[in-house]
Amino acid sequence: MLAALRAGVTGPSSDFDGNGPLPDGLGARRAGVLVAFLPDGRLILTKRASGLRHHPGQIALPGGKVDPADADEVAAALREAHEEVGLPPVQVEVLGTMPGHRTVTGFAMTPVLALVRGDFTPVPERGEVDEVFAVPFAHVCDPARYRVERRLWRGESRSYLVAPFGPYYIWGATARVLHSLALRVAGQVAG
Repeated sequence: MLAALRAGVTGPSSDFDGNGPLPDGLGARRAGVLVAFLPDGRLILTKRASGLRHHPGQIALPGGKVDPADADEVAAALREAHEEVGLPPVQVEVLGTMPGHRTVTGFAMTPVLALVRGDFTPVPERGEVDEVFAVPFAHVCDPARYRVERRLWRGESRSYLVAPFGPYYIWGATARVLHSLALRVAGQVAG
């Protein structure tokens, strides 16, 4: 699995891919998300709390905005994963970062690839995370699991990627980042 995660090359992505260029004036608040695989190859994901300002109730990678005390996006991803799901940074082996992803809500998100070392029992942070679950490597890293769907958003029809898994509707920025990872593992270039 380690070799597969380090393989391939992909480019940056955005929520606007397939929907036109990034709009002028869209903020770029820096953020880091942790793409963390457990020892058995499953990926840690969260279901965000429904009362959150950004992306309520959505399936997400642990992570968040870079705080002033964070050295960089990697530090932010590790801190946020510890806060959101109780993952101690000492249990995380950072493999590197993937190309950035710009969200429709104005974040410049850096995905941080990582392996979790040893046993880990998630503890969701109340008020921020409703649920922590894991998805098999075979699902996440298979480009055929992803498809494009469309919906009306702010009066416009927009396309976005989805990769449903059981009761979990993985879509939007999370699906786009994971699709980029799937293409990376498959040795393809994301576009």
